[in-house]
Amino acid sequence: MDIIQGQKLFKKDKSEVDADEILQDKEIIGFYFSAHWCPPCRAFTPILTELYGELRNENAPFEVVFVSSDQSEDDMFSYMEESHGDWLAVQFDGDVSTKLSEKFAVDGIPTFIILKKDGTVITESGVEEVTEKGAEAFKEWLG
Repeated sequence: MDIIQGQKLFKKDKSEVDADEILQDKEIIGFYFSAHWCPPCRAFTPILTELYGELRNENAPFEVVFVSSDQSEDDMFSYMEESHGDWLAVQFDGDVSTKLSEKFAVDGIPTFIILKKDGTVITESGVEEVTEKGAEAFKEWLG
């Protein structure tokens, strides 16, 4: 979590929030590496959006942070507006997205890395787990 400490995150309306403040009460954080142009991403995003909405309605201590591989910032925000849940994003094409991709050795998208709030990786198979188990996956992540 050290990579996003002190950073600004963005909502789909392009407003900024402080990462430390908005994530302080979240037990589970998922980094979602995806892009609008990617067909497998476009297939998984609605599944994640449904899970996110369900967990949000239950006030679950969960947040998603989008790391875009889109071609432009406009494409990123368009994708967020069109398809995403009300989750957050790191700055488009910035140091943070590069460092996150390197830290987790992301070599394809979609990739959904699930962490505890202390930065411990729970799973690098979040796409598969959410697709197969839905909200049950979140319960397993909580332990």
